[in-house]
Amino acid sequence: MVFSSILFLFRFMPIAFIVYYLTPRRYKNLVLFIESIIFYSWGEVKYFPIMVASVLVDYIASKGIRLHRQNKAACKGFLLMSVFFNLGMLFFFKYTDFFIQNINAVAGTSIPLLHLTLPLGISFYTFQTMSYTIDVYRGDVEAEQNIIDFAAFVVLFPQLIAGPIVRYTDINRELKERTMDLGQIQRGVETFILGLGRKVLLANNIGALWSEVEAMNYGSISTPLAWMGILAFSLQIYFDFSGYSLMAIGLGRMLGFEFPQNFNHPYISRSVTEFWRRWHMTLGSWFREYLYIPLGGNRCSKARNFFNILVVWACTGFWHGASWNFVLWGLFFFVFLVLEKSFLLPRLNRHPVLSRIYLLPLLLISWTLFAITDFSLLGQYFHTMFVYQPGGDWVYYLRNYAVVLVLGILLSTPLLEWLGEKVSGHRWIRYSFLSVVLVVSIAYLVDATYNPFLYFRF
Repeated sequence: MVFSSILFLFRFMPIAFIVYYLTPRRYKNLVLFIESIIFYSWGEVKYFPIMVASVLVDYIASKGIRLHRQNKAACKGFLLMSVFFNLGMLFFFKYTDFFIQNINAVAGTSIPLLHLTLPLGISFYTFQTMSYTIDVYRGDVEAEQNIIDFAAFVVLFPQLIAGPIVRYTDINRELKERTMDLGQIQRGVETFILGLGRKVLLANNIGALWSEVEAMNYGSISTPLAWMGILAFSLQIYFDFSGYSLMAIGLGRMLGFEFPQNFNHPYISRSVTEFWRRWHMTLGSWFREYLYIPLGGNRCSKARNFFNILVVWACTGFWHGASWNFVLWGLFFFVFLVLEKSFLLPRLNRHPVLSRIYLLPLLLISWTLFAITDFSLLGQYFHTMFVYQPGGDWVYYLRNYAVVLVLGILLSTPLLEWLGEKVSGHRWIRYSFLSVVLVVSIAYLVDATYNPFLYFRF
């Protein structure tokens, strides 16, 4: 499904953009809405009614809040309608089987699982629409009167499937009035190609190493190979998700929108606190704005503040998947965020080298928690990582993957941006580089059978 959706995107884009550019300005949002629905329906047509229901519920809720602004009870009722609908749909499709499994395990029952397919992008667009209704309730934005404009915001195809999480306040002005010139379209194309290269040439090739390690008996591999495997996963998930985010940002620019940045070289961070200011920035911003601050943020007692952080990180982990390992992953970060907030952060900021020595192993441990959902297998993998297991298997994999691993490590830093600034006066170098990336990426997509996209499952 993922592979066919990406190929469909390439076939779909030229026609979609030509029609969009030729459409008069007053009808562009209608065309954008129709094209987005076509793209979404190609991936999962049976869930098209859910998308329509999401549009209608939040449009009606926001309009109800606007019409009953003086009636606090009515406004709160419309807000709760939006929140319960969005969270209800998310929990029903994503977490029903998780809760049934846990009830069966604890109570000894045998309730059958529903085996529901997760609608594409539901974790992202439910957060987007819910934040819109909350913003209307708080008076941060005016309720959208034009249902076509609002529907175009909800189903905007570049970032519909896997983010970044674009809030209504990010693009509400551009929904009404946006300008497109050749320079903006060119920048969008360049950004899209860079994201495509990250996803196809880096994430896929580095991820092949993790796929090989993941299929092995964790008790029989060597300790160096275990660390090499999780390093590969760490680079894969970064280039996979940041690549898609760049593709979405590039497509948005080509349509006249500026989507928010989602990644800012997180692996050069010096603390867990800094890492989460650089990784999946739109998700972190969403939880801070709509959960952490409403809970009281840091304007409260220290104990209450730690409780607020605990709630946010339990929810952050649970958002990523219906499995206890994701909750544990979130709580892992909670522990170190509290430690840093309590006393570690000033020391880490004073020692840039030691702080990175501190952070990078923590990130590899955290990605181990994230990657392996089975706790028994997770225990085996941690045992292999921390109780030295000799063996020469790592040498074979290092020979096969050394080049792509080194490239991944280097390109997870600002190196490429630095080189781009150095050759900014030589356009032919930049265009030649982008042309090679595009051609090789398309050739790889057409020829390769290994083309996972990790964040589709979220």
